[in-house]
Amino acid sequence: MADTPISEEEFQKFREFFYRKTGIQFESSKRYFVDKRLVERIEATGNDTFRSYFTMLRFQASGEELQQLTNLMTVNETYFFREEYQFKCLVDSILPEIVARKSSRSPIRIWVIPSSSGEEPYSIALYLLEHWAGINDWDIEIISSDIDTRILAQARQGLYSQRAIQQLPVRMLQKYFSRVGDGYQLCDDIRSAVEFTRVNLSERADTRAYRNFDIVFCRNLLIYFDDISRKTAAETFYDALNPGGFILLGHSESMSRISSLYKVRKFPEAIVYQRSLETR
Repeated sequence: MADTPISEEEFQKFREFFYRKTGIQFESSKRYFVDKRLVERIEATGNDTFRSYFTMLRFQASGEELQQLTNLMTVNETYFFREEYQFKCLVDSILPEIVARKSSRSPIRIWVIPSSSGEEPYSIALYLLEHWAGINDWDIEIISSDIDTRILAQARQGLYSQRAIQQLPVRMLQKYFSRVGDGYQLCDDIRSAVEFTRVNLSERADTRAYRNFDIVFCRNLLIYFDDISRKTAAETFYDALNPGGFILLGHSESMSRISSLYKVRKFPEAIVYQRSLETR
């Protein structure tokens, strides 16, 4: 750190640049975290100063270094069946409403963002298999997205530590996972049921193709955004959802404080948010 000092002015320049590119804003309390990862990339790219690195970062045509840095800056920590009550809400309250107004010929589409290392989208697939009676009658499409290309590769591999699977019932662990070294690998059938894609939620070009979803899971992502980025994300999800579609957020997040586009739905299992059945 001492060999590549980053001044307060440089930190502010980087923070503003990263926010414009990703929608993620680092508070001053994250200064050590940010500086440490910047220094790592400065040294890895053969630059001597923040200034030369920042110039390369801004003007590199391929955007490869920005992606490398983004992979380092994003935090990916989760586990299977986290906030399981929302999966119960999905099965007991949300899906009955969706299937009641949907043609059996059209799939039920679920978008999970961020994917992190895959625990959340795979948890949804497992929970539906184990608890939803309609699983044999409906085609389910699960698409899971993240800005971090490294974590997406990890998610596709489906290999997890003891900590990641600690909430799973032993019966499910034995049924769907196999032991690989010190970890557990999810079976091919479940891994192939989820499509993983790279998406920057702040880039309209990335999200434009994401349409006609019935359900969006966006849990514990918006806490890293500021008010403007949260509002933009809410509008992106609104456009991605079918009329009457639902969005589920993390337990500490509230769409009511972000946007008036959604109706609050208080189900027995959880509070979720719904796009109007009418088009905007």
